[in-house]
Amino acid sequence: MNTEHDEPLSPGGRLFVQPATHQVINTAFGLERKIEPDALLTAISDSLITKHPRFSSLLVTDSDGREHWRKVKLDIHRHVIIRPDPVGEGDNNEEIVNDYLADLAVSSPLDTNKPLWEFHLLTAHKCVVMRVHHALGDGISIVSLGITMCRRLDDPEQTPTIEHLVSSAQKAKKPGRLEKILKVLKMVWFSLMYAFEFIMRAVWVKDRKTVLRGGEGVELWPRKIATAKFSLQDMKTVKNVVTNAVIF
Repeated sequence: MNTEHDEPLSPGGRLFVQPATHQVINTAFGLERKIEPDALLTAISDSLITKHPRFSSLLVTDSDGREHWRKVKLDIHRHVIIRPDPVGEGDNNEEIVNDYLADLAVSSPLDTNKPLWEFHLLTAHKCVVMRVHHALGDGISIVSLGITMCRRLDDPEQTPTIEHLVSSAQKAKKPGRLEKILKVLKMVWFSLMYAFEFIMRAVWVKDRKTVLRGGEGVELWPRKIATAKFSLQDMKTVKNVVTNAVIF
């Protein structure tokens, strides 16, 4: 077996593949109309996902127990799961998809015999579920890759862009010398206080038992996902009245 081109995982990547911190990001995209499987395959093939080295590499472990990425030939058809029939009963697609995500969270780990990502096309519910292992990237980088599969309404040849965010703190006037000194002193003071509080809590305080806590195997208990809706205009209103606030 040729391992000379294997690339070691970053410290963050190694953290997310450990059994105690194993994390898979499950994201659902609701659509206005049903999408055909061929259209989804084409969108993925033309996106940066197929060109990103992490999305075309296997997770392997050497004889010393160290995890590495190994470049392989990507077969997109192994990563797109088509579910043409309803995956639940009822007319509420949101609840059905939530139950589907909850089931995936505890019963369907990503197959390590292929790169650690999948797309589930729920045709009957007009939804696409993207599953990506956290070791491949964080939320921002994964969203950025997802955008490469989209196109602008006014120009189908162009991908959507994210405007540069400027917080109200950046717009404010530059602080004076005295303000800078006070800011540094406050930062040092609160850092010491938070560090002291953390140490005392770690040494003396023990979490009390509640009905939400479980023993061995609690991670395999059935899950329930609930969603909440927020008006973007309401969030902008809050942003305008709160100092140094930014909506991402």
